[in-house]
Order: sequence, then C-alpha cells, then structure tokens
Amino acid sequence: MRAETSPNTSFNNKSTTQKSPIKVAQIMGKYHGGGVESIIFNYYNHLDHNQVQFDFIFDKDSSNIPKKIIKQLNGNIIFVPSYTKLFHYIKTLTKLFKTNNYNIVHSNINTLSLFPLYAAKKAGVPIRIAHSHSTSNKKEHFRNLIKNTLRPFSKIYATHYFACGELAGRYQFGNRAFNSQKVTIIPNAIDFDKFQFNEQARNEIRKKFNISKDTLVIGHIGRFNTQKNHTFIIDIFHELHNHNENSILMLAGSGPLENSIKNKVKKLHLENNVIFLGQCNYAHRLYSALDVFILPSLYEGLPVVGIEAQANGLPCVFSDSITKDVSFIKNNVFLSLKDSAKEWSRQISTLPLTTQRHAMVKNNLNSYYDIKKASNKLLSYYLSKETI
Repeated sequence: MRAETSPNTSFNNKSTTQKSPIKVAQIMGKYHGGGVESIIFNYYNHLDHNQVQFDFIFDKDSSNIPKKIIKQLNGNIIFVPSYTKLFHYIKTLTKLFKTNNYNIVHSNINTLSLFPLYAAKKAGVPIRIAHSHSTSNKKEHFRNLIKNTLRPFSKIYATHYFACGELAGRYQFGNRAFNSQKVTIIPNAIDFDKFQFNEQARNEIRKKFNISKDTLVIGHIGRFNTQKNHTFIIDIFHELHNHNENSILMLAGSGPLENSIKNKVKKLHLENNVIFLGQCNYAHRLYSALDVFILPSLYEGLPVVGIEAQANGLPCVFSDSITKDVSFIKNNVFLSLKDSAKEWSRQISTLPLTTQRHAMVKNNLNSYYDIKKASNKLLSYYLSKETI
C-alpha cells in the first residue's frame, strides 16, 4: 500500500561541479499503488534533485498514478506499452533510452527486468540496474512459471544488481552472486518521524469509525492479491472475534481479490467488524489507530509496511515466509503458515499491548532503515557508477 508522500526539501543542496543532474530511468511497470512504488517515491523525495533526476516509466494500462506527487518531486512521467506487447514494448523503450540519453536505467520489475534492460543495452545505456523487490511462493503456480522461466535470464543484461534484502537478492541473482557481494542491498527505508505514534491520530480515526478506546483493532495494509493472503487474515480474525467480540479488523488496500474477500466476510457475518478502507492515503496515521499489525504473506522481499508499523511501535505478527531482517523492535512474532488460524488468533491475543509506543521505537530504532541515511547511500552509488 502506498503511503502518502509529500515534497521534502531537507536534502543536501551543497554546490556541485556537475553541470546537470544524472538522468535515471526508473522502470515501474504497471502501477498498483503498492509498497515498491512508495519506496521509490520515498527515496526520490530525499535525493538531491540537483544531482539526480528520475523519469518514472509506467505501462500505459496503469491507473491512479499519483501524478501530483511526482510533479511535486520534480519527476517526469512517461508511458510505454505493456510488456505483454513485447516487441512494441522493447522497440519503444529502446528509442526512448536513445532519445533521452539516460546515464542509468534502474528496473524495479523483478524477473521481468530482462526486457527493459535488454532495450537499455541495445540503446547503449552504460549502467543497467536490476532490482529485486520480492521472492515467490509455490502456491502461485502461473506466476511462478513465468518467474522461474525468466529468473535465470533476468540479470544477463544488467551491469549491477540491487535487492531490498538478502532473501530477494538470493532469489533473483543466486547464492553465488550474493555470496560474492555482487548484490547491493538498498533497504526499504522510511522516514521514521512521519510514522511515529500519534495519539491525536489514534483518537480521530477511531472516532471516525465509531471504535471505542478499549476495542482491540487488528490491521493490515496490502494489495488484495494472492500474495498477501487475505483469506487467511479473515480466518484468523474470525477465530479471534469468536473469543473477543470487542474486536475490529481494518483492511487498507485494493486489488483483484477485494470483492471475494468482502463476500467471505459477509458469509461469516463479520460485516460490522471488518472495515474496508480502500486505497488509503493516510497510512502513516492509520498505524496509530491499530493495536496489532498482521502480515501473513505467502512471500515478500522485505515488506515496507512491516517497517512502517514498527516505526509506529506496533507489535507485528509476520508469517515465517518473511525474512526476520524486517524485525527491529520487541513484541514481534513470526508464525508458520502451516499453523492454524486458531493458533494465530491465540498468539495475537497474548501480545502485550500499549499506546506508550514512541519510547519503545526510540530504544530499538534500527538506523539501517532510516531513509535519510539510505538515500545518501543510493545517491553516492549513482554518482560513483555514473563515471564508469
């Protein structure tokens, strides 16, 4: 789920001998308003635009692109045909890369990076980055067929490899490349100040939805697709609600499975206890209204919503398919997807809850996920590679 982004003018505006900024083509694919997009926008928000310029390249069939936000960030939006029209896609990208004379093409579409990076090589772009943001799960048979077919080729036109974490890096680029330190980790970093616990936000959001102060609120932010495992989330909440009627589930996001999840909620007679928020542009405030954050994903790279939730001090319940690198505060729990919904419910019920969350985050803060430091690392990398 994309967190709301606003222009940031706190980046370092030191003078530079560089006459014009490095031009980076950010390959975004089809826009979904998910975590990957929010990460890239967040990095650009904290980069010195006198030194680096992003062009965001989206598939034409994208919808609800945050044009206003990108414009505020001084970024450009360019549309290209969908990769499903492969010949036209590659031809258009090749011409675009040549015409705009990019220094760097940075592809964020995982194993599909094969195609834009091939076009970038044809166009003579010197720096071609393949960025792995995710892994896979055996339950998604068709997607896995595509991923596993493309994975061995996804790095052959790349000059450099990025990943959000170790699991994602090993998955796309292989153990040999990762162990030989050919993969650069670019963490899913956030602005910790933006996501800290806010009691006023908690009270306002709970009042808006008529939620009492003593109600247990479980929350999830994620696109309604197979990966996020919403069916299991409903099963877990059903078990929880059977034992604690004073409980609410809040779901933020949209996607192809949203209607089927709503139908399941109706069948279980939970309509009055499950709140569907849709695309949420106030996620940074929403976390404060929650008591527990749940993420039983079938697979992830390194989920940014998990970082955001912890920055708010929320106890999180993650599936064991998510790397433990995501965890940096106490009270988090990792559970097996083989465990029953009843067991997940029991574990949630035993979590220590508190609204005194700011101190806990401050004492356990992992600066590795601090966007201010991480964006400086990315900028230094761009600047150094531009001279190759």
